[in-house]
Amino acid sequence: MDPREVLGVGPDAGDEELRAAYLRKVREHPPDRSPEEFEKIRDAFETLKDPRRRTRAMLEAADPFVPLTSLLEGRAARRDFIGPKPWLEALKIK
Repeated sequence: MDPREVLGVGPDAGDEELRAAYLRKVREHPPDRSPEEFEKIRDAFETLKDPRRRTRAMLEAADPFVPLTSLLEGRAARRDFIGPKPWLEALKIK
């Protein structure tokens, strides 16, 4: 089963949304009352909190007959602003 379905989150869920979904599901299915369901929830969260395992789960859950580029449709590229310092360092002539 897709870990995103277990936690009830979308494909572009961030770390905080994953954590909130995990806590919500654990409250619904505590380990002392439904240990099997709790185990599924914990495994799904462990898979999705690690970026490498998250990517692997995304690839494994995809339809094998659809191009891989379709997995990235609708997702914004992440860009971190680091300022001008690296560019200025790269442009220095030695």
